[in-house]
Amino acid sequence: MRGLSPELGRRAASAGGAVLATGTRVLAAVRPAAKPLHPRGSVAHACLYRHGVQPPLGVEFLDAVSTDEVLVRESRSVGLPDWLPDVHGLAVKVTNPDGSHGDLLFSTTGMGRLTRYALTLSRSQYGRPMTTLLPYRTVAGPVVLAARSSGGSTVEILCAVGDGDWRHVADLRLSYLEAEDQSVSFDPVRNQVPGLEQYGWVRRLRAPSYVTARRSRGEGAVGATGDS
Repeated sequence: MRGLSPELGRRAASAGGAVLATGTRVLAAVRPAAKPLHPRGSVAHACLYRHGVQPPLGVEFLDAVSTDEVLVRESRSVGLPDWLPDVHGLAVKVTNPDGSHGDLLFSTTGMGRLTRYALTLSRSQYGRPMTTLLPYRTVAGPVVLAARSSGGSTVEILCAVGDGDWRHVADLRLSYLEAEDQSVSFDPVRNQVPGLEQYGWVRRLRAPSYVTARRSRGEGAVGATGDS
C-alpha cells in the first residue's frame, strides 16, 4: 500500500474488508445452498513441476526444484451464466513440508505493472492471465504470482517481485477433471505456504469475506485475522 501511512493503510484495508464481507453476505443470502464466492467449479488433480528461480529469492517454494501432486479447482467467481464473461479463478492446494496444506488463489487480471493488481473479466477459464492479485510478504520483498495457459493442459506459473519482470517458476499440468465438488474449499488466509506470508493489511482486507464464507458453510472462523 505504497504512499499510505501505516495507520491509513490499516484503516483502508479494514474498510475494504468490510465492503468485501458485505458483498459475500449478500451472495450467501441469495444462494444459501452454495458457496457465496466461486459457487461453480471443477476439481482436478495435477502435478506442479517447480523449476526453481535463478538467482534464488530466498523463498524455498519458489527456489526449490520439485514435483508435487496438487489439487486444483477452476471456477467462475460470481457464477454468472457460461455465455457471460466472469472473473475466473484458479485455486491450487499444495502440501507443505510439515504435512499441512497451503492454498494459492489466482484470479483473472492483466500482467502489466499496474494491471497485475486489477481484476478483469474473461469468457473462458484461461482466456486471460491470472495473478494472486495481492502481494505476498517474502524476504525478497512483495511477491506476486501469476498463472497463464501455455497450451493444452499446462498452466505456466510465474512470479514477480513488486512491479518487476515476470520469472518462470513452475508448470502446472492437469491430469483429469472430476465432477463439481462443493466440499473442497480454499483459504489463503488460514492456509499459507511457508515463505509466502500474508501482509497484515492483506489479511484485514481478505479475512472478513472468508469468515463470512466459512460461516455460510457452517464452519468456524478460527485464525481469520492478524496484524503485521
